[in-house]
Amino acid sequence: MLTTLLPSTSLPAVSVWELFSFDSFAHAFMFCVLSFLMIVGMSKQFTFPRLRHYAVRGSLLASTMFGIAIELLQHFFIYGRQGDIIDVLANTIGCLFGIVLFKWIYIW
Repeated sequence: MLTTLLPSTSLPAVSVWELFSFDSFAHAFMFCVLSFLMIVGMSKQFTFPRLRHYAVRGSLLASTMFGIAIELLQHFFIYGRQGDIIDVLANTIGCLFGIVLFKWIYIW
């Protein structure tokens, strides 16, 4: 996740269409894995029963807020980077895919 804060000069140079599709896929994939692992971790812990019961909601909230925070950090604090609403959307879609993946593996 630290690579999301690198300056844009550190990123590989590709055409606009490749960057858009690769960038969106990368965001969605990272946040899919993040939310999936969060749900697994929350549902297997026994210290906080309420968090265990609401693991899917908690994961969606935490990972979505994390994605928004990353974009805000990029926009306001990282020189050469800018926050993008498309990235926030890709992050959120990835979180939802992580929930679907969890339900597909563990519930259905």
